[in-house]
Amino acid sequence: MSNKNNNTNNLFKVVAQNKKARFNYEILETLEAGIVLLGTEVKSLRKGNMSLQEGYIEVDGNELFLINTHIAEYSFFGQNSHEPTRRRKLLLQRKQISKLTEKVKLKGTTIVPLKLYFNNRGIAKLEIALAKGKNLYDKRSTIKEKEAKKDAEKALKMYRKTSI
Repeated sequence: MSNKNNNTNNLFKVVAQNKKARFNYEILETLEAGIVLLGTEVKSLRKGNMSLQEGYIEVDGNELFLINTHIAEYSFFGQNSHEPTRRRKLLLQRKQISKLTEKVKLKGTTIVPLKLYFNNRGIAKLEIALAKGKNLYDKRSTIKEKEAKKDAEKALKMYRKTSI
């Protein structure tokens, strides 16, 4: 007897990632948010045409909006396609929104998008993070840690090759 659906709950297709966010910011807390999209935007996302690099999240009253992210126009739709850098509303519970806005106002933190993906049900989700900006020396230490980890893995790999 085989379990086909054993790992299907953890499967999702990552459309876009903001790798610079983890380098430029110290991530304090992450959340999963829904996002309001048009049909042509969803079709374009399924093709992988999105960039989160310049994106940020803005608080407007009791709502959160994704600003300055680029979803390319869907080529098969023609002239009536969506605007590539329009404001997109994020869907969160009221308690989550109020908690985030309080933390942004008090601590001098910001909300950044980390990645956009389709979950196992085919719904587009955006992983957002409450983040605090890193200083230059923090960024240098991050680079040193990555290099040290890379060197250690390389040495371990060489050791394994010679011991066989």
